[in-house]
Amino acid sequence: MTTRLPEHRRKGNNGGVSTDDGAPRPPDQPGTPPPEPSSRQIRRWRRHLADEIAEGKLYADLARRKGGEDRQILLGLAEAEKRHQEHWRQLLGPHAERLPSPSFHRVLLGWMARVFGPVFILALAQRAEGDSPYAKDSDATAGMAADEAIHEEVVRGLATRGREKLSGGFRAAVFGANDGLVSNLALIMGMGGTGVGSTVILVTGIAGLLSGALSMAAGEYVSVRSQRELLAATRPTQVTLKAAPDLDVDQNELVLVYRARGLSQQDAEHRAEERLGVFDCDCNPSKSWQPVKEDAQDDHEVVGGAGTAALSSFGCFAAGALIPVLPYLLGMTGLAAIVTSLSLVGVALLCTGAVVGLLSGASPLMRGLRQLGIGMGAAAITYALGSLFGVVLD
Repeated sequence: MTTRLPEHRRKGNNGGVSTDDGAPRPPDQPGTPPPEPSSRQIRRWRRHLADEIAEGKLYADLARRKGGEDRQILLGLAEAEKRHQEHWRQLLGPHAERLPSPSFHRVLLGWMARVFGPVFILALAQRAEGDSPYAKDSDATAGMAADEAIHEEVVRGLATRGREKLSGGFRAAVFGANDGLVSNLALIMGMGGTGVGSTVILVTGIAGLLSGALSMAAGEYVSVRSQRELLAATRPTQVTLKAAPDLDVDQNELVLVYRARGLSQQDAEHRAEERLGVFDCDCNPSKSWQPVKEDAQDDHEVVGGAGTAALSSFGCFAAGALIPVLPYLLGMTGLAAIVTSLSLVGVALLCTGAVVGLLSGASPLMRGLRQLGIGMGAAAITYALGSLFGVVLD
């Protein structure tokens, strides 16, 4: 049984359909059946169909865990994936049954969608949509490639919403843990390089943990608190509403208020007259400052709470700083303690780097390797300096 090519198959430059290597075939003679696809093409189409089914199921699963507008958007994406599935089904015909497993990335996304929060999954899905092969696949339509580009932007928008909700406390937690890992590892390696005993290294590591955690918490509290105060000080108020009834119509500074808020001279005069009651209605609402709705996310929510950020920073810095100290707490000494500490911190740095990569939409592997390189580099420098200092003292 043969697989027929649908009429919407992408054409080559000479009007013929493309071969499995992308080269155009000569146009078919009138009355001749479409050329039969190669086994290589069929395998590729089956893989594409399996991936589209997995992506559609992923969006449907995420939609069940969300509500409101996000749910409708995810259901819309799931429906769009069905259009792409139909394209590959038409190409495959009877070969569309008993499909292979989706690519490993899609399987991983599906599993993570059932275990982790939507924010992480949407960040990964954004990368999957951005890596779509359709732009280079001669058997996918130009519309499908364009769809994937649009899907990436939709998922990017949804992921951005989630990242904003994780601001403040979560940001402080991730970077606090990373700072604790790197700073205490560097401290322990520096002390180890001097040749002092394990007890001294352990006490130094615990002191570094406590001092660093307190310092991070205090700094995070002051930073977030100052940022919130700055936002409060720069947001316009509605004082013009209260003062307008008592202002002199001919002599007042309302125009200056609106010019200071960024309006042009003409727009400021218009708005001032409107506020003084010269106009009955709000003729141009865009020239008025609109108060933030109660259910809308404002800048304060994005920044997060100072107390939450401080507690997250303290706890996560302490947790990160504890990892390089663990071998010494367990009684290990000498080179074995140093190697174990480096190994534990290396794994932890890869994890924190991957989390940062997920949230930023970048490659988790590359971000993890970058964090690992920075941490190990700092440890190597302090160990060398500690060794040099130990030689000088001897």
